[in-house]
Amino acid sequence: MNQENTMPEASPYRVVYVTAANPEEAEHIARTLVGDRLAACANVLGAVASYYWWKGDLVEDSEVGLLLKTRVDRVAALVEKVKAIHSYECPCVITLPIQEGSADYLQWLDTQLGAAE
Repeated sequence: MNQENTMPEASPYRVVYVTAANPEEAEHIARTLVGDRLAACANVLGAVASYYWWKGDLVEDSEVGLLLKTRVDRVAALVEKVKAIHSYECPCVITLPIQEGSADYLQWLDTQLGAAE
C-alpha cells in the first residue's frame, strides 16, 4: 500500500484552550468541567500576557491559561458550559486535535469520560 496516499484515522481526543480573568475563575472552570466529566483533566497554567482587540480598543491584559483534555463527543457540551459559567462576554474556547499520545494516558482519558455519546 502506498502510504503517501493514506490518511491517518481521525483522533477522537481534543485539547481545549481557555483563558480566564483570574486564577479563581480558571480553577472554578477546571473543577466544574472535570466534576461534570466534560473534561478528564484540567491544567491551570498560570498568568499569560494577552493582547487583543475588544470593542475597537487594543487591550493588554493579564489572564490565566487553562488546558483541558477531552474527547470530541464532549466538546459541544464543554463549550456551552464554559460560556455559561465564564465572566467574559466572549470567552476564548478553542479545540485542537490530539494527533498522537501515550496509549495508557488516552485509555485513562476514555475511562474518566465514560462511554462515548
